[in-house]
Amino acid sequence: MKKILVPTDFSKESEYALKVAAQFAKNYGSDIYLLHLLELPIQEVDALNTYSELPSAMFFMQLAQQKLETLMASDYLEGIKVHVTIKPESASSGILEQCKKHKINMIIMGSHGVSGLKELFIGSIAEKVVRASDIPVLVIKKDHEKFQVKDFVFASDFKKESRHTYKQAIKFSELMGAKIHLLMVNTVNHFMTTTNAKNRIDEFIKGNPFKDYTITIYNDISIESGILNFSRDINADLIGVSTHARQGLSHFINGSISEDLVNHAKRPVITFKI
Repeated sequence: MKKILVPTDFSKESEYALKVAAQFAKNYGSDIYLLHLLELPIQEVDALNTYSELPSAMFFMQLAQQKLETLMASDYLEGIKVHVTIKPESASSGILEQCKKHKINMIIMGSHGVSGLKELFIGSIAEKVVRASDIPVLVIKKDHEKFQVKDFVFASDFKKESRHTYKQAIKFSELMGAKIHLLMVNTVNHFMTTTNAKNRIDEFIKGNPFKDYTITIYNDISIESGILNFSRDINADLIGVSTHARQGLSHFINGSISEDLVNHAKRPVITFKI
């Protein structure tokens, strides 16, 4: 975990994420890549790229620079190597581009979530990043004076295609010193007997040396509500899920549990791409 990217829009949620990233940096010797993206009208973006003195575009660029300088002076960033970037680009695509450019290991970002019609037509930036990211995304919802993960819920259907995401979850658990709670949610539309579910999970984790885990088959009205309710029941510190990175019509029809959780969970959520 040598390189962590933190997008900021200067909201309190993005600062919560930066504080968590700072704790990772101090504990594991990581560099932080702090990114602010200016979503300007296209003609102003073109003007910036050609070094025009267009007043409104330059004003927003200078304002962002001032806010970043103030943020960089925060006590919690002292002693941490922070690389700062400001770019005139759309948020989700700009975040993913910077990850590839700098070979980022993990994204830590804040989110307040969205709901209702706004969720349907807009979605949150975090949701869009989770959908497309090839690397783990840790989504932070509140301020953590000390970010600790003792109980980590890893929710899955435990099919073979998700096995390598479990290995990523194990690495993260070992890093944090956490217990993994393996969770399969049973619903009416996707019912499986306890015996069959247990056998599938046992086969799924076979060959992995990690031993600090529990197994739960949980009944609920939906997969999302099952994950949220079980996590509340055990007072979990973190929820982990796999994402298929669906796009376009396929995503609209099938939806994504990981994106729903990013929007609706009150706890931190980490996603791993299948």
